[in-house]
Amino acid sequence: MMLGSVLNPVNSTIIAVTLIPIGDALGAPPSRTAWLVSALYLATALGQPVMGRLIDIFGPRRLFLVSTSLVGVAGVVGTLAPNLGVLIASRVLLGFGTCAGYPAAMALVRSEAERTGQDSPGGVLTALAVANQTIAVLGPLLGGLLIGLGGWRTTFALNVPLAAVAELLGLLRLPKEAGTGESPQRGRLAAQLDLPGMALFAAMLISLLLFLMNLHPRDWYLLVIAAAASAAFALRELRAPVPFINLRVLGGNTPLLATYGRALVAYVVSYAFLYGFTQWTEEGFGLSPFHAGLVQIPMFLVAIGVSIVTGRRKGVRGKLVVGGLGQIAACAVMLTLTGDSPVWTLVLVALIFGLPQGLNSLALQNSVYFQADPERIASSAGLLRTFAYVGSMVASSTAAASFGQRADTGGMHHLAWIMLGAGVLCLVLTVFDRTLGRPSPPRLTRTRSSGI
Repeated sequence: MMLGSVLNPVNSTIIAVTLIPIGDALGAPPSRTAWLVSALYLATALGQPVMGRLIDIFGPRRLFLVSTSLVGVAGVVGTLAPNLGVLIASRVLLGFGTCAGYPAAMALVRSEAERTGQDSPGGVLTALAVANQTIAVLGPLLGGLLIGLGGWRTTFALNVPLAAVAELLGLLRLPKEAGTGESPQRGRLAAQLDLPGMALFAAMLISLLLFLMNLHPRDWYLLVIAAAASAAFALRELRAPVPFINLRVLGGNTPLLATYGRALVAYVVSYAFLYGFTQWTEEGFGLSPFHAGLVQIPMFLVAIGVSIVTGRRKGVRGKLVVGGLGQIAACAVMLTLTGDSPVWTLVLVALIFGLPQGLNSLALQNSVYFQADPERIASSAGLLRTFAYVGSMVASSTAAASFGQRADTGGMHHLAWIMLGAGVLCLVLTVFDRTLGRPSPPRLTRTRSSGI
């Protein structure tokens, strides 16, 4: 479970220190290498709820094995990529390949709770969060080490052994009958999957994210396509006998909707720091990829400690409030940094960011576990990741627009102001949310309902 769930964050964090070396090797500015970030999250944002729905129907085993094999293929393609276009294509494959790990883990937790009749997931959910944050610690540092040993291509080759181990463990350990949802007959498969709904969801999301990746008035037509696809998607889901996403049920679940909204805003700040600040430490401050990775380590160490200490506490309001205040404080410190600042100030920013990094991710994950329909836990968890990846797209686009051709100090300050605004919004959404409180454990008995 933990290995599958970290395949995405290891590729998310390792790329942070490779953007500048890849740009130098392939002659691409930050505005173009930003597509290496956006491509993975575009594919994952689309694939997570789809893969979650499939896991709800069939169980995690077969979906985990199929998707993880794509990670190995993507590692080979990225290692041998002759140009930036092929490299971006490998990141798309990585995005789809890493889609099953997290929804499968959440489905297995729910399945075990139903099997035993004991719903005590605090330790397991904390372990998942800590595993993701631990690999996030190692990602930038590991990326810097691999670049030093064999160049940036080794960071893509790493996916081949990781995928091989995940496949082996999946074959040996994942239960063959671990589904949490229905088991449709073959003849009803198309209806259960709601393929038209999935297609409209894909059209809506792709057009929206393509617009967010490169904000410009000339791309207004993408918003028109997104709006049209959104309207068609809503009509389809409201009329479908078994909708891909049950909008009536989702619309009535105000706490879950609020959690998705907070996730989007919180991850704008988180990913803008991860990618934008890291690029500035290399190009604007003059650190090597290895030392830029070292600067990130204090953030993740604090995040791990915070998750371990607070992981078994089910309350989420306090975690989100403190996390929002931490984001605001870190952004304020970023605004004071220049190319001549002492290194310890960079470490200070990372330390402060560690607080919201640990609290927000854990609180959002626990919120979905307790707020979602137990019969749709995998697809609900996938949708949480989708909102997070939309936030990462906004962060990537904002960083590219702030830096332009070079990640200089002025661009970093521009990015910090945007991050500060997002942090304030996240705090406001938490403080004034009357639905937020100590979550109650979901029912372990099944309730028949369709969609998320």
